[in-house]
Formats: sequence, C-alpha cells, structure tokens
Amino acid sequence: MADYQSPKDRAYTETLINSAKKEAAAFLNLKYTAERKDGAIPVKYRELMSVAVALTTQCAYCIEAHITNAVQAGATREEIAETVFIAAALRAGGAVGNGLMAMRMFEEATQQTP
Repeated sequence: MADYQSPKDRAYTETLINSAKKEAAAFLNLKYTAERKDGAIPVKYRELMSVAVALTTQCAYCIEAHITNAVQAGATREEIAETVFIAAALRAGGAVGNGLMAMRMFEEATQQTP
C-alpha cells in the first residue's frame, strides 16, 4: 500500500456511517454538541483546543478541519503556533507522568518473588 491516509478516503464517509448507524449517530451527536457555538467557551477557543487534541491524536483530517475552523473563528498564526507547542509540551509531559508510573512498576516488579 502506497499511502495509508489520503483525502480520497473521505469518499468512504457514507459507507462508514451507514455500516454502523447507531454508533455513527452517537458520535456525530457528541461532535455536534462539543463543537456548538452557544457554549460558555467561545468558538475560537473551542477550535484551538480541538487543534491541540488533533495534534496529539495525530488525526490529519481533524487537524485540517479544526485549523480551518479556528481561522474562520479568528485565530491568528501566532495562536496556532502557540497551540502547537502547548500540545507538544503536554504530550511530552504525559510521557514523563507515565514514566513515573513505569518507575513504580519497575520497583514493584523487581521486589516480587516468584
């Protein structure tokens, strides 16, 4: 396979939705609710949060959609850039946090007797 993720994959959207209608409806309702414009958090900030999450989950489609939405909501290049580095720092912080757990697990594993 030459490429694993391609804009051509969007042609399968209806196929995916129609193959799991209840699950798709639940997902789309959650997405709609999370992305609503009448929440306490302004749209621009919702979109910047969405960009950060999309960057950490590495969903190219989500990155594209939420960058576009953020720009339409008034986000600047500088806000996008800061969002990138905040997401990177938190992703790295997560590795450190899990590293602390790994150290505890190592200690527990080396203290156990067979």
